[in-house]
Amino acid sequence: MRRSRREFLWRTAGGMLAAGVARRTSGTGTGTGTSTGGGGRYVDIHTHLGQPWFGLEPLTVDLLLKWMDEHSVAQAAVLPLVSPEAYYYPVTTDFVLRETKAHRDRLIPFCAIDPRTAGTHLPAHQSLVDMLKRYVDAGARGFGEHKPRLPIDEPLSQKLYAACGEVKLPVLFHLDNFANMDQPGLPGLEAMLQKFPGTVFIGHGKGWWASISGGLEQSDLQVSYPEGPVKPGESVVIVEDVVTTGGSSLAAIEKAEAFGLKIRGVLAIIDRLEGGRETLAARGYSLQTLLTIRDFGLEP
Repeated sequence: MRRSRREFLWRTAGGMLAAGVARRTSGTGTGTGTSTGGGGRYVDIHTHLGQPWFGLEPLTVDLLLKWMDEHSVAQAAVLPLVSPEAYYYPVTTDFVLRETKAHRDRLIPFCAIDPRTAGTHLPAHQSLVDMLKRYVDAGARGFGEHKPRLPIDEPLSQKLYAACGEVKLPVLFHLDNFANMDQPGLPGLEAMLQKFPGTVFIGHGKGWWASISGGLEQSDLQVSYPEGPVKPGESVVIVEDVVTTGGSSLAAIEKAEAFGLKIRGVLAIIDRLEGGRETLAARGYSLQTLLTIRDFGLEP
């Protein structure tokens, strides 16, 4: 079964919400500090801090926060890199937890375990769960960047997917021809989505972005962004900023279906709770939103 990015996005949309990533701030875990700024419009789900190494200037917390302020980013997930293929030096989970501790209102730490550890030092499911819980207790709110030079359906990685599902950590993975490898159409990823329905996956990497398009060859999974328009018969989602009555979503659906596209559902940032969800449901379309007006203390 061919899985495009559009279909996968529908399966994983709201991953941050489902895992409570962006909503758990300095009042959770061990983070107690705050930072200035944070009034931006965006959440960046993928950033890294740099440890000093081999004479290179590191990307520090202060520099990251400065960049966030300049680009209207309210919060950012900070990812370790622990697999030997992931980077030319390790960025450890402990480093990420320590560096972000004073700024948990804005910097959301993730954790990572190289999957080969599941075949050596942490072979039992419970041992992986216990390690992940230790990271969660220290403030981690997600797992990744998961970037080993192994197939996406590697049995050792599957142990991690299962453990992350149990402790409710979303898995942010990098996919191309050198990390979490798969075939065109991403059949390995599709199998993982079906096998671990309780685990939230967040896609990243050249092979992931290239899979927006169909008709790919293996080399295309190392090319990144595809070219060309969507084609009749492809599956898509309708993306809105705000849903009120659902009228604009239905108008977009009608045009997309007239072109020959298959509608998987509607995604939006905010549901105003003014009947849009019910209107869409009556026509057979589901709606997923990151927030409702109740998240802002408002009632319809």
